[in-house]
Amino acid sequence: MEELGRVSAQEYKARTQPSLVVVLDNVRSLHNVGSLFRTSDAFAVSHLYLTGITGTPPHREIHKSALGATESVPWSYHENVGEIVAQLKKEGYEAVVVEQTTGSQSLETFIPSAEKKYCLIFGNEVDGVSDEVLKMATIALEIPQSGTKHSLNVSVCAGIILWHFYRQLAL
Repeated sequence: MEELGRVSAQEYKARTQPSLVVVLDNVRSLHNVGSLFRTSDAFAVSHLYLTGITGTPPHREIHKSALGATESVPWSYHENVGEIVAQLKKEGYEAVVVEQTTGSQSLETFIPSAEKKYCLIFGNEVDGVSDEVLKMATIALEIPQSGTKHSLNVSVCAGIILWHFYRQLAL
C-alpha cells in the first residue's frame, strides 16, 4: 500500500480539502451509501451530508462497499435535507442538484469555477431529489444519456459528476 502512495485516513482529514460537499437526499440503499463514501474519498469531497432515510455508519452493508472510507470522509447526519441545504447556501455554497428537469444543464457544457463552493445533491433512487430541494437549487445538472432508461444508479451518477468536478478543478 505504501508503494501506491495512498494517504492514511488521518492524513486525508488533515489535508486542505476543496470547497466541494455532497448531500444525499433520502438515498435508501446502504450499498449506494457505502459507494458514495468511497467515491467521495477518491475525489476529495470535504464533507458528506446524509439526510432523511439515508443510512448511516456504522452498518455492515455500508462498510462492505465503503471499504474504510467512512473513517476518512467527514460526514454528518441531518434529518431535514432542506435545512442543511439552506445552511450550506448561507455559507456560500452553490446548491447543485443532479436531476433531469426542464431546466437541467448538460454536464458536458458545465465548467465549475475554482472560485466557487459547490454542494452537490443526489436524490433517492426512485423519486430523485425532493421537490423542496429542487426549488432551492442554483443549478440542475444532468448526464447526457442515449439508452432507453435515461437514468443511472445514484452511485454511478455521483462517480461521473464528481470526476467531472475533480478533473475540471484539478483537485
